[in-house]
Amino acid sequence: MTKIRFASLTTGLTLAAAGFAHAHATFEVDKAPAEKTFKAVLQVPHGCDGKATTEVQVKLPEGFVFAKPQPKPGWEVEIVEGGYQKTYDDHGTKVSSGPIEIRWKGGNLPDEYYDTFVIRGKLSGFDQETVLAFPTTQLCGADGKVVWDEVPAKGQDAHSLKNPAPTVTVTLAGGDEHAGHGGKQGQEMTAGPVEAGDLQISGGAVKAMLPGAKVGGGGFVVKNNGDTDDRLLAVESPAAGRVELHEMTMENDVMKMRKLDDGIAIPAGETVELKSGGLHLMFMEVKKPFAEGDGVPVTLSFEKAGKVDYVLPVGAASGHNTPGHEHK
Repeated sequence: MTKIRFASLTTGLTLAAAGFAHAHATFEVDKAPAEKTFKAVLQVPHGCDGKATTEVQVKLPEGFVFAKPQPKPGWEVEIVEGGYQKTYDDHGTKVSSGPIEIRWKGGNLPDEYYDTFVIRGKLSGFDQETVLAFPTTQLCGADGKVVWDEVPAKGQDAHSLKNPAPTVTVTLAGGDEHAGHGGKQGQEMTAGPVEAGDLQISGGAVKAMLPGAKVGGGGFVVKNNGDTDDRLLAVESPAAGRVELHEMTMENDVMKMRKLDDGIAIPAGETVELKSGGLHLMFMEVKKPFAEGDGVPVTLSFEKAGKVDYVLPVGAASGHNTPGHEHK
């Protein structure tokens, strides 16, 4: 049995942009790894034969679970819930139902503008690379309608379809979304923030190391956009034998560093920065000294948000074991 929940905003806002290249509804990013949180940003480029779009409906495919739509000023959000075909793990809780369709209603997007509609969810339950289709319908007043629901057959070019559905290609671990140590691809992955649940990770950096060095330091910024506290429990990297969470504090005019075995708290609504001189990462038993311009892949494990992969760019070398520092 399905149930519907409503949320609404009262003020109006429409985003305009010139030169939008696509004629049909598409996702801003159309490839993402399995078992990760994905922000599906749907781009709606035009109305219905010149008429303004007043409603956007998006059906969610099996495997895109725990979905949450982003509210839009001037639009009412309707969440249609129903049963999943499979059971999914939500931080230890087995879940077999949830949002299966999102509708933004009562707005006004003129034909000469475009706008985006955002849904965040988790891509889960895949054992092979899979293309997920999100059938989308635009309604324009009482009699205008455009449906984007065509899915190409195997080997067929999606561009040959008149009304192709927006799609996301779900990749598995080991694909090209994971950069290895020392690759330029790792730098590209740090171009924008990475999300895990309610957490947003950005601003990553590690320091270049001297030849023969075995210990490196670095950090990143994590913002908790939710209303529940979380905790960074552990960090792993193929570039090091182990990664430890450390904190530096001043005691009796001496800077001391200690290992944080209990992890680092990420309070609800707050931003925590890991960097030299305070909370930070220590890469131990580094296999190859970090070189400026490289990227160091890490897997961050959070108590509630789970695991997320990230790449830290390597900056200029500078001493992180300054005289006067000692381990506590």
